[in-house]
Amino acid sequence: MKIIKQIGIIFSICWLSQVIEYLLPFAFPASVIGMVLLFLCLLTGVLKIEHIQEKSDFLLSNMAFFFIPAGVSMINYLDILKSNAIQLILICVITTVLTFGVTSFSIRFTMGLMNKRKGSEK
Repeated sequence: MKIIKQIGIIFSICWLSQVIEYLLPFAFPASVIGMVLLFLCLLTGVLKIEHIQEKSDFLLSNMAFFFIPAGVSMINYLDILKSNAIQLILICVITTVLTFGVTSFSIRFTMGLMNKRKGSEK
């Protein structure tokens, strides 16, 4: 019964995000709305991590499975991908380097804040 409850919570948030996306006067992805809703529910205490822990761990550990349909459907657009291969590779390289840089900066910044906190507690 616990698993059904967890699936119900996750699907309810997904459904609510779909409704919000439909009602918005501008285009905004429902998946992002759902993540924000889930974050706000966890932040405010409406939901506890224990309410969704098992199912979210399962979904995260099997995330690659959910990318198979998108990967297979790319075959339909192979001619477009071939004609734009250089631009796509360039974008992938640049965004990967930027992601590494931002991640590195974020980690250094967070560690600096944690070290300051430890220093002020002494």
